[in-house]
Amino acid sequence: MHSSVVLGPPPSLTSLIADQPVALFLDFDGTLVELAPGPDAINPRAGLAQYLSALADRLEGRCALVSGRGITDIEKHLGPLTVAAAGSHGSDMRRRDGTALGPGALDVPALIDREMRDFAAQNQIDYEKKPHGAALHYRSRPGAGKAARSFAEELATQHGWAAQHGKAVVEIVAKSANKGAAVTAFMAESPFAGSHPVFIGDDLTDEAGFGACYELGGAGILVGSPRSTSARYLLPDVQSVHEWLEL
Repeated sequence: MHSSVVLGPPPSLTSLIADQPVALFLDFDGTLVELAPGPDAINPRAGLAQYLSALADRLEGRCALVSGRGITDIEKHLGPLTVAAAGSHGSDMRRRDGTALGPGALDVPALIDREMRDFAAQNQIDYEKKPHGAALHYRSRPGAGKAARSFAEELATQHGWAAQHGKAVVEIVAKSANKGAAVTAFMAESPFAGSHPVFIGDDLTDEAGFGACYELGGAGILVGSPRSTSARYLLPDVQSVHEWLEL
């Protein structure tokens, strides 16, 4: 379900919770923290990990981060997480208690890593090696975006992996890795099962999360400017997300 109609703000979290058990799935960059020129340049709100833990308590554990970043990378910026999380677009999932969910993730093949690294150096863009993927960031050189996208798509196809596109980034990840699959995996078990799922995200890779929530009777909340989307609601910016979450 893709919509180009004008999206309105979501009902308040308090009112949603009053009606039924709610599960929240939260993107990280561009949703909980402002986008930055590079992945290490973000400036998260002080105490964000603790606020998220309190939110998970309020939802009886039904809250998960679902990010393109690796979980360990998020913890590098926030400190230890005490919420469920899916990193690397769902390649690496763990429950709130830290136990692994799913079969575990594949590391990106060395050949993909080397070719992506070489391409980044030759084109003067940023390369990010992730625990379970590889990314080319071209925010600093938007003109290199088209070549980066084409290169990553061809390389991924050659090796049986998948290319995912985001805001000024293209990543190579395992074909099974997407945010919708992560939502589905969490929703299949306690404490998420049977609840009303809501996914909040800003990027194209979040569309799979919106779609999974829609299929399970829930909804998506798009962050940022309106566009064609599977989300049902819109919040304008990161600050409004924090306010809606009552953090």
